[in-house]
Amino acid sequence: MFLFKTEPEEYSFDRLIDEGKTVWNGVKNPLAQKFLKSVKKGDLIFIYHTGKEKQIVGLAKAVSGPYIYEDGLYVVDVAPLRKLSKPLKLSDIKKMPEFKDFYLVRMPRLSVMPVSENLAQIILKLASDG
Repeated sequence: MFLFKTEPEEYSFDRLIDEGKTVWNGVKNPLAQKFLKSVKKGDLIFIYHTGKEKQIVGLAKAVSGPYIYEDGLYVVDVAPLRKLSKPLKLSDIKKMPEFKDFYLVRMPRLSVMPVSENLAQIILKLASDG
């Protein structure tokens, strides 16, 4: 499982839903590129809105493995699955000791990061209606 970050004014989860699929490009950081290269077709992805929102808003799926894009960087194709019932705010994540070593907390500017199964289950539980 992974978390991909996006500035909602540039590319929101709602836009991904409207379009049905997108090429997740523009990832330049070497560590984020390394993580992006490890994405496999079918992997689940949390979509996180940066900027004023700072929250996990949706669940998506990798519909391709990584490949080199026209800019020479790795990309993956992503399709939306669903909005989270309750977006999970970064401020709430930071309060939980389970997340103290999570990349989102430790390296907040990283745009692509893995999410452990344990943390993914916590996120899904907190972001559901019950």
